[in-house]
Amino acid sequence: MKFVLRMVVSAAVIFGVAYLSGDRLLQVDGPEAALWAALVLAVANAFVRPVVKILSLPITILTLGLFALVVNALMIYLVAWVVPGVHTTGFIATVIAAIIISAVTSLFSSAIDKD
Repeated sequence: MKFVLRMVVSAAVIFGVAYLSGDRLLQVDGPEAALWAALVLAVANAFVRPVVKILSLPITILTLGLFALVVNALMIYLVAWVVPGVHTTGFIATVIAAIIISAVTSLFSSAIDKD
């Protein structure tokens, strides 16, 4: 049940970022695309992100952790590549969208886990 709730929250956050930014940060064609994006993002964060983080560890150390923001943006790019109806609008916009999605989703996930 918690997984489904997390997916719904993540989809709402992805759709909200696209809607509230006026499609300047991220473009999502509808709630269904946002739900698929949330599912693909969860899979990417579970399987792809750990490998990318290990491979990028030296540059992450050199940049004092700021390269982790690029890794988050790469996961959003991966979602946009896989899910039809989700489009990125530029690198800086994708980094900002990734920061917002990560922060809000982790805030709600911690609230869900307290139950």
